[in-house]
Amino acid sequence: MARRIRVIGIGAGNPEHLTIEAVNALNTCDVFFIPVKGEEKTFLAGLREEICARFIKGKQPRLIHFDIPARRQDGAYAGAVKDWHEAIAAIYERLLSEETGADETAGLLVWGDPMLYDSTIRIIEHVRARGHVAFEYDVIPGISSLQVLCARHRIPLNRIGEPVQITTGRRLAEGWPQGVNDAAIMLDGIQAYETVADPDAEIFWGAYLGTSMETVLSGRLGDIAPDISRVRAAARAEHGWIMDTYLIRRKAGPEDGEAQP
Repeated sequence: MARRIRVIGIGAGNPEHLTIEAVNALNTCDVFFIPVKGEEKTFLAGLREEICARFIKGKQPRLIHFDIPARRQDGAYAGAVKDWHEAIAAIYERLLSEETGADETAGLLVWGDPMLYDSTIRIIEHVRARGHVAFEYDVIPGISSLQVLCARHRIPLNRIGEPVQITTGRRLAEGWPQGVNDAAIMLDGIQAYETVADPDAEIFWGAYLGTSMETVLSGRLGDIAPDISRVRAAARAEHGWIMDTYLIRRKAGPEDGEAQP
């Protein structure tokens, strides 16, 4: 039996978001690697520990905490991210080699869903490409913040026959994506909704989704954007970090009209 990694999606913040598959996967792990960095990561690390304590029965696994290196802010964004991922891959490689037995299973608890705006799978592939530690791995899906956002606002993600583009605040600030009326925004550190030149669009916004700090707002973009910015600033000042997601829905033209149920 070779070393194994289980990449487990744990939902957007509520321990009850875990699927039965995820709970079963938790109980197969001998060790968990818990990332820690700053106030945000400390909070998320605590929730990971809570999930382990709540759902793991029988033999308790080892929890190995490690510091996430900071991503450099100079130079090209893509290059900085690549270097950052390589640095984290080196840490995973060391943890697999030094903290995981040759026949043990290591768990990585991923916020939301590992396939959606998370780089754990990419980093694991970096470790595999380095070729220094042999292992197998699988991926367990989880509930994403985008799913929770739509549930809280009681809306479907898509309109009938309409595409949705999932993108970042950085991209949205460069201009509205072509060919879509609905854009879901993740990883927005610049309040890019303020740059959208369509005051009649609707926005559905949420912060800290799934946690006890959860806050949601919605309305006409031109009316509510200042309120979102004020709430966002106050939340960041109170908690020291902010994690938000939103959907902006522009009015469809006559040719894009929805069929009624």
